[in-house]
Amino acid sequence: MSAAKSERLMNLLIMLLVQKRYVGKEKIRAALYPDTSDEAFEKMFERDKEELRSLGVPVEVGTDDAFFDDEPGYRIPPDQFQLPEVNLDADEAAVVSVATRVWDHAGLAQAAGQAGRKLAADGPDSTDDSVDLGALDLVLPRLGADEPSYEAFIDAAWTRTPVAFDYRRIGQEPVERHLEPWGVVRSSGRWYVVGLDTDRGEERVFRLSRVIGEPRPTGEPGSYARPAGVDAGDIVRRLAPPVAPIEATLLVRRGTGHALRRHAQVTEGVDGPTDDRWDRVVLSQTSNDLAAEVLSHGPDVLVVEPAELRDEVVRRLTEAAP
Repeated sequence: MSAAKSERLMNLLIMLLVQKRYVGKEKIRAALYPDTSDEAFEKMFERDKEELRSLGVPVEVGTDDAFFDDEPGYRIPPDQFQLPEVNLDADEAAVVSVATRVWDHAGLAQAAGQAGRKLAADGPDSTDDSVDLGALDLVLPRLGADEPSYEAFIDAAWTRTPVAFDYRRIGQEPVERHLEPWGVVRSSGRWYVVGLDTDRGEERVFRLSRVIGEPRPTGEPGSYARPAGVDAGDIVRRLAPPVAPIEATLLVRRGTGHALRRHAQVTEGVDGPTDDRWDRVVLSQTSNDLAAEVLSHGPDVLVVEPAELRDEVVRRLTEAAP
């Protein structure tokens, strides 16, 4: 696929994703297909729509007012455009980790945001209420790997380097553990490292949020072999303790936090800490690491309660601070 076509498809996806209303063909043409003939536009637009659909993007056709004979428009509903939880083995996670860093460092995330604002602003009917730039959260790659030890464990598993690390269980003092990492897996919204615990001679699972600092190499790269056919995700499902449900109340800036809002039992407008519009969102979750989810939204989400969740967010921010 050419760079120009890839950019056009991305811009089309962004334009249809951020709009709350159906977007007419002429607006799409003016923004993305300028200087094309009628015939060329029809062919390119039809091909691009079908290409997005072939990639699993739900491009809808419809009108905003059934009582008027409006020209059909197009949109992508954000609540249908999301991926299920993805578990990666060591090599796959390493590649994705590099890709997400490249996205940020190359300025692509900022470029996507700028493209969304430009496309959303095109046309006389575009207003603040007609676009939802927060839907771009579904386009930007965000793994939520905010644990300080994440990349070090990924590298150790990829290079087959044994490591030592300090591990703290709830209510206990940190203990040094020794591991030959096989992979890093996200399960129930939490990150785990899986491998051979050389102190006990058995496979073990360690939750990254309980690792103090970063793991330290204790051997040379390639000094052990990962067992053939090992399934790190299956090991986590067997050995990781069940996740207890968390009842939480959050302050979410209006137009953001869509992933959190999907699980909300209560959403109501309230006064927030700034002049922006805020919502009080009440939810109960058993499958997500709420601390990681809150942190992934930056200053747009604040924890009201429980205190344990708020303390965990503060702890991770403190550990991540330079």
